[in-house]
Amino acid sequence: MSEPLTRTELVAAARQSIALGSKSFAAASMLFDQPTRERAHLLYAWCRCCDDIADGQEHGGPLALDDGLGVERVAAIRELTHRALDGHNTGENDFDALGIVAAECALTHAMADDVIDGFALDAADWCPRTEADLMRYCFHVAGAVGVMMAAVMGVPADDENTLDRACDLGLAFQLNNIARDLCEDDAAGRCYLPLEWLVEADIPPGEHMRPTFRPQLVELTRRLVDLAEMHEAAARLGAARLAFRHRWAVLSAANIYGAIGREVRARGGSAWDHRVHTSTLAKLGHVALALVQALRSPPPVAQMPKWTRGALVGMARG
Repeated sequence: MSEPLTRTELVAAARQSIALGSKSFAAASMLFDQPTRERAHLLYAWCRCCDDIADGQEHGGPLALDDGLGVERVAAIRELTHRALDGHNTGENDFDALGIVAAECALTHAMADDVIDGFALDAADWCPRTEADLMRYCFHVAGAVGVMMAAVMGVPADDENTLDRACDLGLAFQLNNIARDLCEDDAAGRCYLPLEWLVEADIPPGEHMRPTFRPQLVELTRRLVDLAEMHEAAARLGAARLAFRHRWAVLSAANIYGAIGREVRARGGSAWDHRVHTSTLAKLGHVALALVQALRSPPPVAQMPKWTRGALVGMARG
């Protein structure tokens, strides 16, 4: 096994990974103080690597066709992750990066396993039947990451309320991503719209991207984005309890990712003709708006989300 990279070298590699894989997250993370930014980048490198391994991608590119090895890839991810969390050199930079940030921020096996369980669902060709199934998946692939990010920002393990709000932000991100990526996911044989929703809309399973069902799909997408907005609003309550720079970064990310979902909703039936993205200028605008928001109290929330972190953790581990 090769000599492990130093922390400085791992941070530099992680910075390159985030620059290639997520310009939105990279922009928001620059608002953190240096220690938090480095830890966020180390955590991102692990998340991105796991996602790429599980899907046969490179920095979030096109999904590879299923080669029948998904279960084996997830098992390898879990083994390398556990080795890193146990303090061992894995020989894989992105997993060693997780080992460093985990030691510094008390990230646990349970936190990481919650994320990996989302990859396991995809490897098993899982599709949600109900809204509860959809939200459980969103918890694994994004809400659980939000909890880990909260730990990176110094939120203590017993601050359940703030961790709940961090989870809400991850859920909002993923719901918006699902709305944006319906076409790409369909091309890879995946659909994250609950079967019950499709039945209610009279859309046969697997046919949702056909032009004839576009009006119904627009309504289902509006439902996704509306749900995302509810979780985003709740997440802003938690952001108010963070240190100023952390709050500014979180609100910037909320603005950027929220804009993606709102643009998908606004485009209606043409939402999937071209992939929705946020320009550099628009990102700067969202960051500037977040600065103003960070200086003010968050707006009141008329109704908290139905899907709570506690309920989703119970479903995931039950």
